[in-house]
Amino acid sequence: MKSLQMQSCVHDEGTIECALFDIDVPAPSDKEVMVKIEASPINPSDLGLMFGAADIDSIRASERNGHPAIILDVPPPAMRAMATRINEWLPVGNEACGTVVEAGASPEAQALLGKRVALFGGEMYSNYRTISVFQCIPLADDTTPEEGASCFVNPMTALGFVETMKMEGHKAIVHTAAASNLGQMLNRICLNDGVPLVNVVRNEEQVALLKGQGAEHVVNSSDDDFADQLAAAVNATGATLAFDAIGGGKLGNAILMAMEAGAVERMSEWSRYGSNEYKQLYIYGALDLAPTTLNRGYGFSWGIGGWLLTPFMMKAGGEVVRQMQAKVVAELTTTFASHYSDRVSLAESLTPQIGSRYGVRRTGQKTLITL
Repeated sequence: MKSLQMQSCVHDEGTIECALFDIDVPAPSDKEVMVKIEASPINPSDLGLMFGAADIDSIRASERNGHPAIILDVPPPAMRAMATRINEWLPVGNEACGTVVEAGASPEAQALLGKRVALFGGEMYSNYRTISVFQCIPLADDTTPEEGASCFVNPMTALGFVETMKMEGHKAIVHTAAASNLGQMLNRICLNDGVPLVNVVRNEEQVALLKGQGAEHVVNSSDDDFADQLAAAVNATGATLAFDAIGGGKLGNAILMAMEAGAVERMSEWSRYGSNEYKQLYIYGALDLAPTTLNRGYGFSWGIGGWLLTPFMMKAGGEVVRQMQAKVVAELTTTFASHYSDRVSLAESLTPQIGSRYGVRRTGQKTLITL
């Protein structure tokens, strides 16, 4: 089977290119299926592979293999960070929804033939994808491609945050970029499960959006009294766990400072070393590519690290992951509904006009590739 597939490459002259290639799609083995891709979202993690740290304002049209392509300039410091992928073409697309058109001989594969499925595992910006049955989630017959396209990354990440909270013994969560699709899902999960949540956004429109969806604690990082608002919300919830989609700058530091302020209030005896209540900040995104700035004014009982979905699922184990997937399918059009600002074809996604829109990594900007 022939297919078009989007791939990205960092060139040694300091550019990054996204282009379409004609590829051969392998026939499925016993426990594999071939899926005709119908819709696939552009997530921030996809943009990291497509554009890296390129200058989005430098985007321009090109052509490769008779198909449209786009090229962007990469600053020298970012080139050093991406040295291991120079001149290597990498397929793009983390998740998708489509219909199984061929199936291997195993009962698990045959059971999916003709079914609409959600799938996760890379190389999804393609017409067809052969993949393991264990990387597919069967969907209800009336599920549309748009509804099923974002079944994995955002829903499983949002559920993973709550599971991480339980596994590590925290009782409340702070989340940044909280007006995103993922943030809205997390807010609905926490409301349904009674989990206290502090939502950090950056404008009043986003405050109104989340308040309108029932969120109790929403703080605006653009307000002059943001630090006071954040400290009050963190103290009210007792949050000692945060998930930060921003990554760069001082926001993570501000969250740890607010956590320490609440912990100090709960101390029965003063200590020169600060509180001994453990505070954890996980960075799971890079909406801001600047360095992460920490002033370490929160005692000595804290941690900062990265959080990714796949390592979390491996740690949580198969039973927990299956329960999470079942919940996503059952609540796909409610708790885990996704909303898209743009819908484009595979070819249209590789034009400067469209690329410059989804490439800005702005909350509320989410593009769906339809095939």
